[in-house]
Amino acid sequence: MNKIKLIIQREYLSRVKKRSFVVMTILGPILMAAMFVIPVYVSTRQGDVKKIAILDETGIFRDKFTDTKTILFTNATGPIATLKEQLSDSGYYAVLHIPKTEAVIPSSAIIYSNKQASVTVTGAIKNTMQKEVERLKLEASGVDPAVIDSAKTKIQLASFKIDEEGNEEKSYTEVSMVIGYVGGFLIYIFIFMYGSQVMRGVIEEKSNRIVEVILSSVKPFQLMMGKIVGIAMVGLTQFILWILLTAALVTTFTAMTGASLSEAGSAQMVMTENSRLVPSDAIPDEDEPGSDELQLVMEALHSINYGTILGFFLFFFIGGYLLYGALFAAIGAAVDNEADTQQFMLPITIPLILSIILIPYIINNPEGPLVFWASIIPITSPVAMMARIPFGVPYLDLILSVALLTLGFLLTTWIAGRIYRTGILMYGKKVTYRDLWKWVSYRG
Repeated sequence: MNKIKLIIQREYLSRVKKRSFVVMTILGPILMAAMFVIPVYVSTRQGDVKKIAILDETGIFRDKFTDTKTILFTNATGPIATLKEQLSDSGYYAVLHIPKTEAVIPSSAIIYSNKQASVTVTGAIKNTMQKEVERLKLEASGVDPAVIDSAKTKIQLASFKIDEEGNEEKSYTEVSMVIGYVGGFLIYIFIFMYGSQVMRGVIEEKSNRIVEVILSSVKPFQLMMGKIVGIAMVGLTQFILWILLTAALVTTFTAMTGASLSEAGSAQMVMTENSRLVPSDAIPDEDEPGSDELQLVMEALHSINYGTILGFFLFFFIGGYLLYGALFAAIGAAVDNEADTQQFMLPITIPLILSIILIPYIINNPEGPLVFWASIIPITSPVAMMARIPFGVPYLDLILSVALLTLGFLLTTWIAGRIYRTGILMYGKKVTYRDLWKWVSYRG
């Protein structure tokens, strides 16, 4: 046992002292914090004011464009050719030309600018023209636009889960979807990343013949377990540091600027008919758009049981890593170089890839039979169960998944140990699946 501890210590310290570990430990939280900080920072800063000159030859849209915080509209006169020539020196960001057409109500316009017109400007123009054209068409048909506006209703659908005891709990499907997808994807990435480190470490020691010296003092199984557990501790250390540093960066930013994550709601994005994302401040006819949605988002974020989610994430990350880490170690012991690993990697990677492909289906139908088996079978359960947990999983399913994953880890460790003890000292031979079976089934 003391020898395994020494191997774990060696694997752990040798990796945490590497420059790549330090760089990624610092860079990771910065990138994650930026996902929270940048939207808040952008939403609290007012962009440059853009002046738009409008040449409306139809006269229909005169005084229909409403100024916003970042866009000012001005009616212009004169031929369009002159306005285009003087665009650079006029101080205008763009010139909007609405030409006369044979149609009574125009449905097109042209915008001229020295640079690519921003989506904020084009979105505001399209929205204003669209509403005015719709109003005119309704009036032409004898329909009062005010009646249509008063008939528009926003439906708020509250979702509640009722447990077996009859207790009600408010649920947020969208938040559960995000947590499930992100949690499953992170486990998938971490298993691959740290599992490949185990395989490369074994191959490096084997090719350098260092392993021959090490095995003179420890057993092959002790060396394999020490390497797997040591790298697992590296992964946990990095993950915990990412959480702590990200929280510290976000907290520091909010303390220094006085901003909060809720202020990101001012930059809410809405979808227009042409399927382009337009910031809410580009829609001048609505007052404080997205305030109800923002409140729902904040309620959903506060409703998350972060302790439960984090606890299950750590378990399925560790369990999945230990299961696949043992197999990666066995592959590393069976080959002489990384190029020879491809034939053995495919059977191992297929279940992981399949589980990540199933995530959208799991999110859409978390109680389906396929989802049940994917979250129970050990080779797919780390990703599948993590994607399913935010939607609520029966205790029996959780217990069964945890138990089978533990048994799966023990089984793969036993198989990997049988392969490792022979393959680690095998040089210059192209190993086949038949050889692996002989090593596993050999008694001695």
